[in-house]
Amino acid sequence: MTFTLPGFDLAHFIRATLDEDLGVGLPGGGHDVTSESVIPADARFAGVMDTRDAITVAGLPIAAAFFRALDPAMDIAILAEEGAQVPAGTDLMRLSGNARAMLTAERGALNTAQHLSGIATMTRSYVDAMHGHATLLDTRKTIPGLRYLEKYATRMGGAQNHRMGLWDAAMIKDNHVLVAGGVAEAVRRAKAAGVANIICEVDRVSQIEPALSAGASHILLDNMDLDKLRESVGIIAGRVPCEASGGVRLDTIGAIAATGVTYVSVGRLTQSAPAADIGLDFTPL
Repeated sequence: MTFTLPGFDLAHFIRATLDEDLGVGLPGGGHDVTSESVIPADARFAGVMDTRDAITVAGLPIAAAFFRALDPAMDIAILAEEGAQVPAGTDLMRLSGNARAMLTAERGALNTAQHLSGIATMTRSYVDAMHGHATLLDTRKTIPGLRYLEKYATRMGGAQNHRMGLWDAAMIKDNHVLVAGGVAEAVRRAKAAGVANIICEVDRVSQIEPALSAGASHILLDNMDLDKLRESVGIIAGRVPCEASGGVRLDTIGAIAATGVTYVSVGRLTQSAPAADIGLDFTPL
């Protein structure tokens, strides 16, 4: 089954990652000198990818695509579903095929699975800490070039995606307000331009009503304490979704989510998640 994501070119990602590792285009580059010099061309390996951590799984179909890019006939069995929570010691993938292909693809495959599973695992910990209150959102704080994959990983961890980029929603922040001359005028301009989804960031309770009156469709409550969040939720009174954002930590998200906000957004899901400890062991056939 082919892995697809809207806006993401899997074949290009695999090729670019392998080319980077192989040094394609550089003097002396374009091949795996270790595997070519040590491993016979017809050698075959069996391999098992497993996790040494308890994780939420993400990225296994992409890891498999690395191996198939170099050995289309490789036999691969993915043993865990995307988004599944599995204990340490769980086998994630079994594969057998050309040994050189496995060794050359190994690092790209593991890096991807480790990074995406790390994001999914951290995301799941935040979702669990919210105890069913509100919905967790990610942000645009992603590694350049990896946004679609990283936001996919947050979904596997139980979050929803915030806007994907600058194109699918207006987010009016303090600098926009500064230039426009006020929250209401900034929202009015976005509304007049025909923007359907207008997120307006406010850091003061007094900005909420002007933003709503001007047509904001989503209010972002920036760096407010719990009392201000509860007050803001009361003012908004369900007219539009509202989001708590700024400085949210694992030990504070539960109380923040319980204030009645619709969403809580957390940048560290994609910005600071540690890689999952996933390994791959080979056996000659």
